[in-house]
Amino acid sequence: MARRDLPPLTGLRAFEAFARLGQMTLAADELCVTHGAISRQIRSLERATGLSLTEGPRHRLRLTEAGARLAATLSASLDAIERTFLDLMTAAESELRLSCVGTLAMRWLIPRLPAFHAAHPGLKVTVTEAYGPVDFARQPFDAAIRLTEHVPAHGVRSVAFLDNFHGPVLSPELAAGAGTSLAGIARLPRLDTRTHLRAWAEWQSHTGLALDEPPERREFEHIFYTLEAATAGLGVGVTPWIYVAGDVAAGRLIAPLGFVSTPARFHFILPEGEPKPAAEAFGAWLLAEAAQAPAPPPLLAAA
Repeated sequence: MARRDLPPLTGLRAFEAFARLGQMTLAADELCVTHGAISRQIRSLERATGLSLTEGPRHRLRLTEAGARLAATLSASLDAIERTFLDLMTAAESELRLSCVGTLAMRWLIPRLPAFHAAHPGLKVTVTEAYGPVDFARQPFDAAIRLTEHVPAHGVRSVAFLDNFHGPVLSPELAAGAGTSLAGIARLPRLDTRTHLRAWAEWQSHTGLALDEPPERREFEHIFYTLEAATAGLGVGVTPWIYVAGDVAAGRLIAPLGFVSTPARFHFILPEGEPKPAAEAFGAWLLAEAAQAPAPPPLLAAA
């Protein structure tokens, strides 16, 4: 691309302010500089362009024909720039860039987003899958949702909006052959999630139950793969309740042993400071939606 051949932008801005307002003092007040600074910038612009842009006595300057043409172009261009910036700022204020654990986004959040958009038609939510600690100073997010026991004490504000429960799930067809007792489930292939290989050990710790080693273990990269494998009858997997509440209600999965609470909770996390209007509205909606989440089947005493 060719290099732009433009006169000094500070001089152009000073000249446009003078031409629009009609007085050096008013232009100086608008740009927060002195009367002399405006005068020097305009003179510098005239020297750089070789054009006479003003004429008349020092305290009653008026625009020359060249000055009037330049002023009209400058004002129109700066008006367009101002409108664009206002539009961009308005759009940025009305957009929520949300970092969210992927399975919650897929299985709980996104199916409910139409209700949020219906209640807030001017707001936009962009969801990005993420799992690690959120760093608002380095990452382009306005808010985050994480399943965690610990939220940093400094730099963020956090609201725990949803308790977490976890338990084993399997397909009805697989359960029909093995039974739904703890002993029967222990004899089935066990599904592991590579990103959370301690899920089964944590479930046993939280329930006080002990399982023998299964005849086979099948590993999947992410929890949503594990849940698809459970639905397909490939084995029994352990999962947070909120991820499978809809599948259990629809009969695609069963949870014969129930669910037990965990120390971790789902947190809505914001950077410190005044939240964006979109983040504030989304947080209030999130709390209301979470309050309506169905309770999980309790851990069976006979398990």
